[in-house]
Amino acid sequence: MTLHDDAVLVLKTYEPDGEQQQLREVYLDHLAAHPDGMYKPCSAGHLTSSALVIDPSRGRVLLTLHKKLGMWLQMGGHCEPGDATVADAALREATEESGIAGLTLLPGGPVRLDRHPIPPPCHWHLDVQYAALAPAGAVAEISEESLDLRWFAYDEVAGVADTSVVRLTEGTLARLA
Repeated sequence: MTLHDDAVLVLKTYEPDGEQQQLREVYLDHLAAHPDGMYKPCSAGHLTSSALVIDPSRGRVLLTLHKKLGMWLQMGGHCEPGDATVADAALREATEESGIAGLTLLPGGPVRLDRHPIPPPCHWHLDVQYAALAPAGAVAEISEESLDLRWFAYDEVAGVADTSVVRLTEGTLARLA
């Protein structure tokens, strides 16, 4: 199975409601129209994969201050040819950007989808958003891709991050409940 095939399967089995249902259809239409839609060179946009690193035992999430955007975000980025699945890409990105070994994805597949514009030559990131559980005693280590890396209490996220990260945090907490 190719990464493209995996993405289609993940999206077809993702069961969102409301606006997430419409967004899922946008993603599936994009992949149907663009066999190269998993990777950065696709100028019409491409799927990305991310994961919110969460430490439920301490009531906090780990966010990165993105070097290019200057915003507090979850870990994530572009899919790479070595990624077997969209989930693998999310876990790889979360591990690379957090420096935390032993992360595990929260069961149940993606938590949310988020489509956001990016500068040309590409036009859109179609992000498949997961949540990753930090192991006990996890110590984060900043990567070259970040200006900063910091743990935030759940109730602090809305004060530092955009709506997408807030919704991802809320969706993750709802799944944990």
